[in-house]
Amino acid sequence: MARSKSPREHRSGRKAVVRIGSFEIYSTGAARFDLGDPYHLIATMSWPMFFLSLVLSQAAINLAFAALYAAVPGTIANAQPGSLADAFFFSIETLMTVGYGAMVPATRYGHIVSAVEIVFGMVYTAVVTGMIFVRFSKPKAKIVYAEHPVVSHHNGHPTLMLRIANGRAQLLTDATVRLYVLLPETGPEGQRFRRTHNLELSRSDFPLFALTWTLMHRIDATSPLHGFTREGLIEEHVRLFVSIRARDPALAAEVHDLKSYPADAIAWGMRYSDAVTLDDQGRALADLRRVSLIEPETRREAAMERAKP
Repeated sequence: MARSKSPREHRSGRKAVVRIGSFEIYSTGAARFDLGDPYHLIATMSWPMFFLSLVLSQAAINLAFAALYAAVPGTIANAQPGSLADAFFFSIETLMTVGYGAMVPATRYGHIVSAVEIVFGMVYTAVVTGMIFVRFSKPKAKIVYAEHPVVSHHNGHPTLMLRIANGRAQLLTDATVRLYVLLPETGPEGQRFRRTHNLELSRSDFPLFALTWTLMHRIDATSPLHGFTREGLIEEHVRLFVSIRARDPALAAEVHDLKSYPADAIAWGMRYSDAVTLDDQGRALADLRRVSLIEPETRREAAMERAKP
């Protein structure tokens, strides 16, 4: 059962950012940092923020224990009287179970505090190790996307195309792709809202995804994009979203990826240049540097495509 939001969270006026590829959606009232779900917080945190959190937590813990040591003079042998710095460095050595031996607990109170800190340090080290493992063990797909989707003629119909490629040297299996478009609509009462529509692909699954894959959606009378022009899509702030799910045999795990495109990124009347060639032995060679290369669709090619039955 999902955890209900507290009244404090609902009253919060802070904006939370939801990122869908390069597309950002802002919401007010949602919890930006949910301390009740530390796993999700750690997994979604950026690397700079993650390391900054580790440094700040270390500093806060050691300052707290240093204050306990400094509160009772004579607790630490060989430490300068009243030196918070010596207490801080002694706390670091104790928390990390280093124990150089130059400074040691000198009283029963000091032994009790240091014993508590050692136990706390062992738990803290285990937690941090798990956090780092979560960050490094999260499976990721390495998908190369064309910079621009294109609209050109295919089999006599205008077709939206998007080329993607497997950026890893290993094979991906059971790949599934979904292409969506976010369109504005007007309800019966005149209210304006946006709705996500599925763009049906000529092929949405690929059992063996090794090189490149061109997604194709025919823009016919049944397409949500039917009747739109390039200027109309841009004026309505239409966006495309592509979602990819595949299995990485090397990791024995499922990987996901998401990408979005604004309407002005769609290249009309263009087609993709060849990115896969055959060598002398008939083996396919994909040049991922050419994934985004596009060229104009010639009038002859367009006329020939439209003339096809």
